[in-house]
Amino acid sequence: MPVLNSLTPASKLAPDASSTGLSSLLLLCLAATWLVWGSTYLAIKYALLSFPPFLQMGTRFLFAGALLAAWMRWRGVAWPTRQQWRNALVIGGLMLGGGMGGTAFSEVSVGSGLVVAFIAVVPLMIALLNLFWGVVPRRLEAMGIVLGLGGVLMLTQGSGFQASPAGLVAIATACVCWSVGSVLSQRTLQLAEGAMGFASEMICGGVVLLLLSALHGEAFDWPPQPLAVAAWLYLVVFGSLIAFNAYMVLLARAPASLASSYTFVNPVIAMLLGVLIAGETVTPFEWGAVTVVLSGVLLLLWKPRA
Repeated sequence: MPVLNSLTPASKLAPDASSTGLSSLLLLCLAATWLVWGSTYLAIKYALLSFPPFLQMGTRFLFAGALLAAWMRWRGVAWPTRQQWRNALVIGGLMLGGGMGGTAFSEVSVGSGLVVAFIAVVPLMIALLNLFWGVVPRRLEAMGIVLGLGGVLMLTQGSGFQASPAGLVAIATACVCWSVGSVLSQRTLQLAEGAMGFASEMICGGVVLLLLSALHGEAFDWPPQPLAVAAWLYLVVFGSLIAFNAYMVLLARAPASLASSYTFVNPVIAMLLGVLIAGETVTPFEWGAVTVVLSGVLLLLWKPRA
């Protein structure tokens, strides 16, 4: 689950589609959000060979956040204020501590492809939470919410989640935490401007994850397997830094529908990689459930032309 749902809504940042061309930069950014984010769930699976879930995520985000903060300070950007650090702790605790921590924990017993397929319900949850702020979905959006949630119920009945109730609870908790953190960051809890805000979120989220690791009694497997180290580095560099900034570019320079397209592509990429590389099993029923979920997300994000 990318950190970037805590950004200002893309519709306020992106230009009209008619004025935006698919330059080579935008194509590279799309490739990053589609392929890199889609592959991070398999990387999490491989990192689990030596790094337990909360420790893996905590060190990943703390390291990436510290690098990004140091870079921004070198460029002369001020540190966040005390209130902004407090907001970063709440948002980072929810989105990274609960969201990404729960995601990694679920992958201990559930295939990476099924985990990311479940995560596709997040836009639907965010739309439901926005009801508390008086944002009522249009008829097409409401249909998408109902259809997507129905697809998730189908997904929970598949063999993958039926074999691991703990994994199902973990990923459901992760999606709720991520959605609540996303909405709070958009509505009430403002982070510092730009990349420094996201650096503070990653630092605070990393600290929360390390506390969860200590409370859970996780033990580090030393020496770590080379494959696990490579997967961890991939998550830090490509998942947390490169793809993260690529999405920020898309938000600023591309239509909202294009920037959000990773929502549909990531589950397919993750499931294909899980089957082809990791030997995971996805039944025809589960593929059908994923199709229903993505159809619901498509209806939710569909913007009919005037």
